[in-house]
Amino acid sequence: MDRSTEDRMKTLLLGIAVAGLLIGLGLQFAGRPDLARLCWSAATLPVLAALVIEIIRSLWRGEVGLDVVAALSMSAALAFGEALAATIVAIMYSGGTFLEAFAEGRARREMSDLLARAPRTATRYSESGLQEIAVDDVQPGDRLLIRQGDVVPVDGHLEGTAFLNMAALTGESLPVSLEPDAEVLSGCTNAGDAFNMVASHAAKDSTYAGIVRLVEQAQHSKAPMSRLSDRFSIGFLGVTVLIAAAAWWATGDPIRAVAVLVVATPCPLILAVPVALVAGLSRAAQFGVLIKGAKPLESMARIHTLVLDKTGTLTDGRPQITRIHAEPGFGEDDILRIAASLDQLSKHPMAQALVAAAKAHGLSLSLPQEPEEVPGEGVAGLIEGRLVFVGGHGFVTERTGDAGLAIPAMEAGSVLVAVGVEQKLAGYILMADPVRTDVGDMLAGLRREGVRRLVLATGDRAAVAERIAGGLGLDAIHAELPPDRKVQVVLEERKLGPVMMVGDGVNDAPALAVADVGVAMGARGAAASAEAADVVLLVDRIDRLRSGITIAKRARAIALQSVVAGIGLSIAAMLAAGFGYLQPVEGALLQEAIDVATILNALRALRISVDDGQKEAESVR
Repeated sequence: MDRSTEDRMKTLLLGIAVAGLLIGLGLQFAGRPDLARLCWSAATLPVLAALVIEIIRSLWRGEVGLDVVAALSMSAALAFGEALAATIVAIMYSGGTFLEAFAEGRARREMSDLLARAPRTATRYSESGLQEIAVDDVQPGDRLLIRQGDVVPVDGHLEGTAFLNMAALTGESLPVSLEPDAEVLSGCTNAGDAFNMVASHAAKDSTYAGIVRLVEQAQHSKAPMSRLSDRFSIGFLGVTVLIAAAAWWATGDPIRAVAVLVVATPCPLILAVPVALVAGLSRAAQFGVLIKGAKPLESMARIHTLVLDKTGTLTDGRPQITRIHAEPGFGEDDILRIAASLDQLSKHPMAQALVAAAKAHGLSLSLPQEPEEVPGEGVAGLIEGRLVFVGGHGFVTERTGDAGLAIPAMEAGSVLVAVGVEQKLAGYILMADPVRTDVGDMLAGLRREGVRRLVLATGDRAAVAERIAGGLGLDAIHAELPPDRKVQVVLEERKLGPVMMVGDGVNDAPALAVADVGVAMGARGAAASAEAADVVLLVDRIDRLRSGITIAKRARAIALQSVVAGIGLSIAAMLAAGFGYLQPVEGALLQEAIDVATILNALRALRISVDDGQKEAESVR
């Protein structure tokens, strides 16, 4: 049975139980108690049957849960003629499972398909010209055209030069220029002009397909974490059976045992826990943190180690200006305005970053004339009647004939953009992918929230990783990691405790899938990482991760409060039923009152304040 069918079945069972209760009450008040009991029994049996099937499946997996108590109470109530009590219990049980299914279904509807980013077609050269074919039909040796903005469909080799954005695969935030015969990996994006390549692998054997397979394997190998309610189940089951058996043995009245079982129905666990956690999911979504169900939210509250990718996570993922140097006769604003004016017609990521920076500084840009772009090297054109060159140092010095400045010492991961005007080197602009401004405070806050270890795992170069991590107080740095090595890092860290992995690229997807909690930067990240993750940050702000963990801890604390209070009241009611002070229907109604109290307490999770939640998390620890 697929998940959607299972969810519809849970909704149907709840509807049957509620309808049976209402119709039975109508028949009871109409003076037909025999038909009322028949109606209540008929409404309870489907829920009981589904529950028994679920118990058998759980026992087959070696699990014993609270479902056993609910099954015992419904069965005993039906066996001894307490059909109304049985129906009330059926409504409570089916209502709890419906709430859990609703929470998980709501999160699933927000997710994109794992392969949404993968290309479906490829453009192949044939005797009759270009033809669009299914990517699965590409064979090694086929000659393909990759247009600007296309995602490379299969692995292959270049026929000419190309300018590729490989951040989704390697974590290197700035696009790279490749020479003829260089290897091209599927999944990277063409950031320059169209180019030709020769396929070396079929789609199923290419890099992107391999990452998808890694995701699938990681999801299957993921260690399940026990739910909050499961840890109370065995003890509560034992106490319930003991009190019910003692009441029956001491009095010889089986109705006493039925009353105990009905009162013992673990609705504070069946209802209060999912209500608190669903409320926590809703509250987290208001902060832009989409959590895919109650289990990931519980897991977030218990994280020991946080593993972070670099590009798009610790860093912004987009190049920004770090320094401008102007030669005599030019000012810094002049250099930026000239470069940005010429770059307005370029789709190069650094060109777009220069234009955005110039506009942010309030500079007035001129319209370029006669522009000429050399992919991967630079741009030339007329700005206000002067011939301007913007690009790499070699490109500009060759065009201007002015060797000018020596290339300055640059930090790892930085890129130099030279600017030339006519026959003179006018200056240069240094660009890099900077650390997000909120990262330091976020990491310090996570330490206060109980996260013990902070680890960097990136596919970028070691020198870049060391520069980015400097001053952040990380416990370990792993660089130049392919996707399978990131998975190994997560598995090693998981030996110390539950692990949360944060990333945004295709190369992060396998590690996100194998982590106890995978978090994807969904605002600009790849669909593969969003699908593999348990949590998606819908806004491009890493500090929201701390908000999500705070809400998870607070929601779990509220659920725990509801459980302890509800079980305490239930045990007191069981003792009263065992001594004969409560009949089964009275016990069911009393249990309803306990349920209402615990659910109202659980609904406080809808009003969690992040600051208050952080203070309470400290007090709970």
